[in-house]
Amino acid sequence: MKNIKITGLMLTALLAGCQENKSNPEEESGLGAVSVDKVTVYTTAKDTDKRLTITDQLTFEPSVQPYENEVSVFVNPNKRYQKVLGFGGAITDASSEVFAKLSQEKQEELLKAYFDKEEGIGYTLVRTSIHSSDFGSASHTYIEEGDKSLSTFSIEQDRQFRIPLIKRATETAGGEITFYASPWSAPAFMKSNNNMLRGGKLLPEYYETWAMYFAKFIKAYEAEGIPVWGVTIQNEPMAVQRWESMIYTAEEERDFLKNHLGPVLEREGLGDKKIVVWDHNRDLITRRANVIFEDPEAAKYAWGIGFHWYETWAGGETMHDNLALVHESYPTKNLLFTEGTNEGFRADRYHYWPNAERYGHSMINDFNRGTVGWTDWNILLDHTGGPNHVQNLCFAPVHADTRTGELIYTPTYYYLGHFSKFVRPQAQRMSTSASRSFLLATSFINEDNQMATIVMNHTDEAILYNFHVGDKQTRLTIPARAMQTLVY
Repeated sequence: MKNIKITGLMLTALLAGCQENKSNPEEESGLGAVSVDKVTVYTTAKDTDKRLTITDQLTFEPSVQPYENEVSVFVNPNKRYQKVLGFGGAITDASSEVFAKLSQEKQEELLKAYFDKEEGIGYTLVRTSIHSSDFGSASHTYIEEGDKSLSTFSIEQDRQFRIPLIKRATETAGGEITFYASPWSAPAFMKSNNNMLRGGKLLPEYYETWAMYFAKFIKAYEAEGIPVWGVTIQNEPMAVQRWESMIYTAEEERDFLKNHLGPVLEREGLGDKKIVVWDHNRDLITRRANVIFEDPEAAKYAWGIGFHWYETWAGGETMHDNLALVHESYPTKNLLFTEGTNEGFRADRYHYWPNAERYGHSMINDFNRGTVGWTDWNILLDHTGGPNHVQNLCFAPVHADTRTGELIYTPTYYYLGHFSKFVRPQAQRMSTSASRSFLLATSFINEDNQMATIVMNHTDEAILYNFHVGDKQTRLTIPARAMQTLVY
C-alpha cells in the first residue's frame, strides 16, 4: 500500500487539464469515448493509519449479473446530470485571525493542504461574510453607525487579516477561485431591534440602502483584485441567534430581491453576479423556493438556492428529499450547500469519527439530489474552537493550537478531500446506485474523462462489494467506518 501524505505530508496529483464537456443536465455519451481499464482506490478508515491512502490498484473485467444478496455499486457513465461548481470552505475573520498567528512555514502548509490540487485537496470555492459574523473577535460593519448615505463605507478592517488570506488562497489554487459572500446582519440602525445580534428585521426604509451596501462590498473587493462570483441574500434568514442575525420571511426576501438587490446590482454594472436565496436549512427550503421562484420578476435575478444542514439539531433526519423536490420543481435553478460545521467543540474530540461521517453522509446525499457545489464553514479555528465573540465554538477540518503552533488535521479534512481532490469544477455527476443501504455512493466524470466514485461505509464491519462501471466490473473491500474514492 502507498500512503498519500497531506499537509506536513504530500498528495500525488491525479487530475489533469480540462477539455470541453457537455452542458445539458441529463446526457447520453457512448462508453466507447471512455476507457475503463484500471481503478486506483484511495481509502480513509477509522482506527487505522489510512488517510487518503492508496489501498488497491485493480483491473476491470467483463461485468456479470450479480447473484441475490451480493453487495454491488453500479455506475452508468451514459447517464450524466448536473455539473459541479466546486468544493471549498469559508475564510472568516476567525480563520484569518488564527492563520495570522501561525509561522510562515505553517501558513504555507495550510494553504497547500487546502488549495493546492497536487499537494493538497484542491479547494476551488471560498465563502466569506459581508462584514462580521459570530466567528471573529468582535462585531463590525463597513460604515459608521447611522451613516444612511454609506459615505463612510470602507473595508479597511478586512485588509488586516481576511483579504491577505483570500489572496494567498487564490494564488495557491492556481490564480482562480469561485468566491462569494453572505451577510449575517445589516448594521444595527437599519434593523427593527437596533442591534446586529439577536435577529430583528431590515426596516423597509433601508431596503435600497442595504442593496447598495452589497454593491459597494463587491466593488471594494474587486478593487482589491478579488473577483466576486456572487452573494447570498441573508445567512439563515429564519434563525434568531444570539450572534449576528436578521430575519426575512419568504415574501420579504422575494420582494427585497426583485425590487432592490437585483435592480441595484444591475444598475451598478454588477448584473453578472450570481444571487443565491435562502441560505438556511433543508427543512424549510421548499416553501422558500416556491415563493421566490414562482415569481418571475424575482426568479430572473436568482441563480439558485443555498442550504445548510442544521435541521438535524433536533435529532431528526437530514431532509435531503426536499432538495430533490426543489431540483425537480425548478430545474433551471441551482442547489448550493453554503454552510455546515460540527457544533459543540471539545478538544478531546478532534478525531471523533462521526464528525467526518456527517460530512460524508451529507455530501453524497446532497449531490445525488442535484447539488452543484459544497462549501464547508471555517477552514481553520484555534484550539478553543474559535475565536467567536459569543462563544459559539465549533469544529473545523483543521485546527491550529496557537500555544504550540501546530496544525491538527481531523478526519473531516480527509473525508472532504475524497471529493475535492478528485472531482474538479465542471465535472458531471453520473448515475450511481448501491444494492444495499449501508453503502452510500456517488460518481463524477471530469472534463478529461477521468472518473471518480466515492463510496462510504458507515457500519462497524468491513464490506466486500462488486463495483460495476458500464459493462466492466471489479471486486474490492471497504473497511469499517471508511470512505473510498475509486479513480478510473
